[in-house]
Parts: sequence; C-alpha cells; structure tokens
Amino acid sequence: MAKDDDLRPDVAAAKAALRNTLGSNREIRKLVEHLWEGESVERFVPGTYGKGAGLLTLTDRRLLFTLDGVMNTQSEDFPLEKITSIQWKSGLALGAIVIFTAGNKSEITNVAKQVGKEIVDVVRGRLNEPAPAAATGASAASDIPDQIRKLGELRAAGILDEAEFAAKKADLLSRM
Repeated sequence: MAKDDDLRPDVAAAKAALRNTLGSNREIRKLVEHLWEGESVERFVPGTYGKGAGLLTLTDRRLLFTLDGVMNTQSEDFPLEKITSIQWKSGLALGAIVIFTAGNKSEITNVAKQVGKEIVDVVRGRLNEPAPAAATGASAASDIPDQIRKLGELRAAGILDEAEFAAKKADLLSRM
C-alpha cells in the first residue's frame, strides 16, 4: 500500500489541500495509472458519478472521474477543450458539478461545497480564456508574405542558395 511519501509531488499537494480524503485514498493511490504523460494534478474532490462514489480530479488538461472499488472500477475524462459549460449546484450540505460537453450532460453529486465550487470556478476561468493557438495562428499566417520577402533578400545577398530558399518558401506556404 502506497504512503503519501510514495505519491508524486503534484498528487501529494492536491491530497494535502483536500480537507477530507475519507473514501478516496484508493483512487488517489491509483491515480497515476489514469494520467497522461506530462499531465499534472491540481485539485481533487470526492463525489458520486455513475456506479458510485469516487474522485473527481482537475488536471492541467482535463477533469477526470475515477472510481476504484472492490467490485467495479470506472474512469471517465472530460478534456477541458471539449467542455462547453460547467455548472455548480449547491444543496444544504453538499452540491453537484454539472459538466456539459457536445450535447452531453454529466453530473457529479455529493460534492463538498467549497472544494466543488473552487474547481468549477477554475474550469470556468479556463473556458473563458482565449485559445492561444488560434490567436497566434492568425498572426503567424499574416506574417508569412513578409517572411518570404526576407528569405528573398537573404537569397539575393547570397546567404541562402536557390535550393534553401525554395525549401523554406515551400515550408512557409504550407503553413498558410
């Protein structure tokens, strides 16, 4: 059985920030089996989804629900770029996180109020951020004619030969 000292630093930090890990220790210990290469864990919140009580994990790339029980296991991920909306519903003692993705709706219930709302707020913030790839892609495409002109100047100055110029020009044109 893994101890906290055996956990990855990001997993241990998220576990330390969680006030109550009761019923989630097994999922926390086995979480690394579900993570993608280079993915880092930010927060946890226990909750109920599908077949039972498990752990909702917020990483730098997705929300991931894992259940690792004696009789059944379950994992479902919600990549952040696929989430269209996220909602927090608060009850008397606990709340629910509702995740909307491409016409689907998933609800994680029995979620601790403060931690659940924090995760929803973080995801909402990320959904409202402009996509960096889209912003840089448009400006990079408009710079391509200028880059080709500069390559032509380098060819005229004898810095690039005809083959190098043609290869770089073809590469730039393929990005448009």
